[in-house]
Amino acid sequence: MELRHLAHFLAVAEERSFTRASQRLHLVQSTLSVSIRALERELGGRLFDRTTHPVALTDAGRALLPEARTALAAVDAARDAVAAAHGGLRGTVHVGIMHSLSLIDLAGLLTRYHQERPQVRIVPGTALGGSAELAAKVADGTLDLAFAALPGDYPSGLTVRPLASEPLLLACPQSHPLARQELIPLTELDGGRFVDFPVGWGTRASVDQVFLRAGLRREIAVEVTDIPMVVDLVRAGFGCAFLSGSLISASGADNLALRPVHPEPRFEVSLITSAHRRYSAAARAFLDLVLAGHAE
Repeated sequence: MELRHLAHFLAVAEERSFTRASQRLHLVQSTLSVSIRALERELGGRLFDRTTHPVALTDAGRALLPEARTALAAVDAARDAVAAAHGGLRGTVHVGIMHSLSLIDLAGLLTRYHQERPQVRIVPGTALGGSAELAAKVADGTLDLAFAALPGDYPSGLTVRPLASEPLLLACPQSHPLARQELIPLTELDGGRFVDFPVGWGTRASVDQVFLRAGLRREIAVEVTDIPMVVDLVRAGFGCAFLSGSLISASGADNLALRPVHPEPRFEVSLITSAHRRYSAAARAFLDLVLAGHAE
């Protein structure tokens, strides 16, 4: 099995198109197709269902995908180690970030890392599926690491290192009856209407867990992926919402009442890495920088 065959397979799997993969690899499409067929013959089975649009992985292809990423990452790590021995750390680090990450000084971390290792390329990326999707991408090797918030709900094979946390406050209009209370028992929110983020987002998971443990329910009237829109919808009376201090400071919450709840849900940001993958020297250096900045 040749490494180029695995690289070609990975490109088609990620692009879900032979045309886009050939453009990404700067190959003639017929050459790419020949390479994939050679890999399929060697492995004894089809890797792609070519009759679907976009191209879909077969069961064999899905099984090969994480192994191909691991093998190619190991080769990159070997190259990085040789480059580091010659005095220059190189490579690419793919970092997953949430849509709001003000609890962590990510800009400061990236600036310092770039100053110390200018030849390494950092590629940050978000995910519409929130923290759940970020964690899944670390698990399958799409991302090297991620900053995510999913309390106790990560895929197996990951290492979760808590970095920072803060309580989630109930946000409601100033005219809402709950706005007159200094501390709101969670039981008073049973059956209430809420504006919230989709399933998979960190704050949603934290609040859902607190309600589940208490045996309470709530109605999610609107789901949105934009933090300022959550604030606007609460202000307009569509429902209450749970927001952290960092989310509030990032989006503004004028004319809203913000009250603590007991028991309180918390927003906790963690560093998510693979428990089994061999990381490149560039990725390990970034991990060390993050952990050094958040050491107790």
